[in-house]
Amino acid sequence: MSDAIAGEFVKQARSELQESLEKIEHCLKQLPEIELWWRPFESANSIENILLHLCGNLRQWVISGVGGEPDVRRRRDEFAARQSLSKTELLERLRQTVREADAAMAGCSADDLLRVRRVQHWDVTALQAIFNSVSHFVGHTHQIVYITRLRLGEKYEFHGLTAQQD
Repeated sequence: MSDAIAGEFVKQARSELQESLEKIEHCLKQLPEIELWWRPFESANSIENILLHLCGNLRQWVISGVGGEPDVRRRRDEFAARQSLSKTELLERLRQTVREADAAMAGCSADDLLRVRRVQHWDVTALQAIFNSVSHFVGHTHQIVYITRLRLGEKYEFHGLTAQQD
């Protein structure tokens, strides 16, 4: 893999992660705190669970798997949480996790991207780990947007649009 291709891949992965974070922040700004714990039925995930899950996945696959930090993930806790953190705490945890993942990706060379490492119980390259984790993050971002739209209805404000662009 050429350094140019590796650099472009890392640049795009970092950009996608940042854009998704901005969409999540936009949703959370619109929602009252109580809505972060809303779920359509008891076994469904709330926005809080999704945010904790995003932090856990990104930490395991990118910060640990790519960046070499210890894997401290406790996946079951991500889904078991019930109103455990405030909106401010959740958002700061997500921002910090994205910053750490961004730093782990920023340092990747072409050789780093192709080196195989163990994440969970899979042998994957850093390229695979980043691609899978960032696309996972984007997918759950859309869930958060959908839940926000569902809860706010006509009051939802689309990210990046002004009243003149409607």
